[in-house]
Amino acid sequence: MKKLLFSLAVLTGVAAYAQTPVGTVVSNFTLTDINGTSHSLFNYLDQGKMVVIDVSATWCGPCWSYHGTGALNNFYNQFGPSGTNQAMVFFVEGDPQTNAADLNGSGANTQGDWVTGENMPIIDLVNQASFENSGMTIDYFPEMYVICPNRTIIASGVAGAIGTVANLTSLLGQCPPPASNPADVAALNYLGSLSHCEGSYTPSVQIQNNGTSPLTSATVTITQGGNTVSTGTYSGNLATYGTANVTCSAIPNFTGGALNVTVTTTGDASAANNNANANIAVALIAASQYVTVNITTDRYASETAWTIKNSSGTTVASGGGNWQDMAANGQTVRTPVQVTLSANQCYDFEITDTYGDGICCQYGNGAYSVTDATGATLLSGGEFGDSEKKPFKTGALGINEENFAAMNVYPNPATDAINVSFEAVNADYSVDVLDIQGRVIASQAVNNVNGTQVVSFATENMAKGNYIVRIASNGFTTTKSVVVR
Repeated sequence: MKKLLFSLAVLTGVAAYAQTPVGTVVSNFTLTDINGTSHSLFNYLDQGKMVVIDVSATWCGPCWSYHGTGALNNFYNQFGPSGTNQAMVFFVEGDPQTNAADLNGSGANTQGDWVTGENMPIIDLVNQASFENSGMTIDYFPEMYVICPNRTIIASGVAGAIGTVANLTSLLGQCPPPASNPADVAALNYLGSLSHCEGSYTPSVQIQNNGTSPLTSATVTITQGGNTVSTGTYSGNLATYGTANVTCSAIPNFTGGALNVTVTTTGDASAANNNANANIAVALIAASQYVTVNITTDRYASETAWTIKNSSGTTVASGGGNWQDMAANGQTVRTPVQVTLSANQCYDFEITDTYGDGICCQYGNGAYSVTDATGATLLSGGEFGDSEKKPFKTGALGINEENFAAMNVYPNPATDAINVSFEAVNADYSVDVLDIQGRVIASQAVNNVNGTQVVSFATENMAKGNYIVRIASNGFTTTKSVVVR
């Protein structure tokens, strides 16, 4: 998560950190390097080159660390004009408040000499707008964009993560050639949801005109198992490298699976870029209307938040957004949150990261999951970008869950003892107290009981802090948090 000594948001007042996403079609820029040479982005793209842009700041520690690897210069030497001539590379100093002395290592706001030994063009931005008018935002340092000849961003993110020589080399083979035929339509991105709860499902596809003439019509066909299940059409006047989103016909009673997309137009010169594939996962169904949200944050916990929304888009539960960051890399298990939802309904769980790199794994092994009353995992993850959204469906209320709903933990905060009350129905129960790391520190078994039960745990040997009380019976579990003072 936040890997900067100092975020650009502090300088500009920008609140969001997420970079321009992959799939974005950029506009041109013309910028002058420190040697007085002018560079037009589209000029290099029209030559069929992949363009790599590293946006850094001279005072930025992580930027200097990436610079020290030599990866960007090595890639430029191998694949730039003096190498195979397949790519162009720019180093952009993106903070207008720094100066030439900082770039050369003699200023007051610098980590060292950024110029000596570097072969790629170095651009010192005086005005961020001169770069951002292209559609590529400067949200943090070090930020990297990789652009293909079709003006499309193929990779974006933290420079140290995507800017290795091996990764940049692999991206070279993924770029399509520049437009050369009058008619050439491409399936650029699948835009429909990659998960589905129930009922009808509507596919959506982003197409691009890779032809030299305006695209006036195109047909999108979506098949599953060899059978056409959805279609869509485009009509208009799409310029070269322009994009359009095509919403296709709904698939009734969709049960998920692999979808194959094909887009065509009259006189299409190339079929190689006509296809896209998507695999749609179907939401798992919870055992009841009770679910538990489990979050483990990494070092930068303040950037993490989550919500559960119903099918109308209304937030019915949320958490995070105010957790404290750690002083070093690591992870923190947050107190599980039990949520009572409506029975037999579809919901979306969404987790967000304001920095845009998820909660795992470079700065701690963060993770999330939503489990049902039996402990079964409905969804989970940890490695994502700005956000990740997944659906699930609740089941019907059962007798075990109803008894668990009557669970009460008191007093809270507790000083001398933790009391746990619940309604038993001729069954065996296990009542546990867990620390914030999920370790059981006290446990009691209550066997073959019926009616109201009260179990107590002395707190004299418990350190002050947060704990979790868990009751389990017949495969069902429920939890509540408690504070010991």
